[in-house]
Amino acid sequence: MKKYFFTLSMLAVALFFSACKSGGKSALGPTSSGRAYELLVVVDLGLWERPAGRALYDVLDSDVPGLPQSERSFRIMYTAPGNFDSTLKIIRNIIVVDIQDIYSAPKFKYSKDVYASPQMILNIQAPDEESFKNFVTENKQTIVDFFTRAEMNRQITQLEKNHSDYVATKVKSMFDCDVWVPAELASTKEGKDFFWVGTNAATGDQNFVIYSFPYTDKNTFTKAYFVHKRDSVMKINIPGASEGSYMATDTLLTDVKPITVQGEYALEARGLWRVKGDFMGGPYVSHMRVDQANGRVIVAEIFIYSPDKLKRNLVRGMEAVLYTLKLPGDKQSAEIPVGMTKETNE
Repeated sequence: MKKYFFTLSMLAVALFFSACKSGGKSALGPTSSGRAYELLVVVDLGLWERPAGRALYDVLDSDVPGLPQSERSFRIMYTAPGNFDSTLKIIRNIIVVDIQDIYSAPKFKYSKDVYASPQMILNIQAPDEESFKNFVTENKQTIVDFFTRAEMNRQITQLEKNHSDYVATKVKSMFDCDVWVPAELASTKEGKDFFWVGTNAATGDQNFVIYSFPYTDKNTFTKAYFVHKRDSVMKINIPGASEGSYMATDTLLTDVKPITVQGEYALEARGLWRVKGDFMGGPYVSHMRVDQANGRVIVAEIFIYSPDKLKRNLVRGMEAVLYTLKLPGDKQSAEIPVGMTKETNE
């Protein structure tokens, strides 16, 4: 398993230029530095190489689900507590490993925008290394989701400031829904209860789709029904370049699970799409939700075509769009709950 080792001197240079590019300080203090899904672990270097540290590394180094090739969840850096200086403190995502016998049991604590903005710091406390190892292993998904959602919330903040007014207006008129889609998505297509917008690029292509159909019963929210409905809609509306080709769902590489969006139940589908009759494909993420006010199901989806590039950031960046979708009657903010109770002061 590949490890990411960076000397502090090289990191300091990178952070300096990152801070310059980001425009210096924000109104709340310094602007955080680092790239999306980049994370710094503050940990005793000896502990980092022992089983407790390796357990945390394995959590952070896990694969992103639903991609056609292996890609790590985060780009990992680490430093000893004694080297955690003012330059490193402004990194956007930080984990502090805190193992002391003063604690009775392992726990998470997090804080926002302590040294810079936007910033998330997760403090993992434990009385000893064995309990720390077990705790991070058992809470693997909680840790991954925490920083993934933090990054998506940053994307949502940017979308609120800069999104396509045309797409927002079109989705409002066709579905009576609100959504924030990146302004660079400009190519569009309309169908019956269907709307697509994308970049239409040869690679790094980003796409958003929304469609609706009448709600009948709870059996709608199953993998089999979702795949059947998706394939029928895409066959009509997303044909391939060659005659008879069309977008289809890779059933074996699609996973579904219940999630909460805008405080309501949704079915998330995540996996791969392929073009029948052509050599094209890529990852997709869909949210299927009930519009109670109108007795219908709304499906919002993002999909990516990028055969020659890594896809993690493209998928996660576009996935944030799905959380901005507001159905008639939705009143909550688009921010995604990070999945932990905040226990420290900002």
